[in-house]
Amino acid sequence: MARDFTDLMNQLKDKKLDQFEVGPDEFQDFQRAFMAFDTRKRVIGKANKGGKLIYHYDQDTGEDGQ
Repeated sequence: MARDFTDLMNQLKDKKLDQFEVGPDEFQDFQRAFMAFDTRKRVIGKANKGGKLIYHYDQDTGEDGQ
């Protein structure tokens, strides 16, 4: 069962999570949720070895998500 990436990004936004990891096998599911997320410009990912990505939320960005 695919993880609810929209919920995870909302948890980042609401400061309930500091970060979450996305593996290569989950990326397509994550990408669909990411593209539909209203403040996606604040969701920042960092690539690691093995194709794993760590995402966090940039709380310091302006109100419009830019």
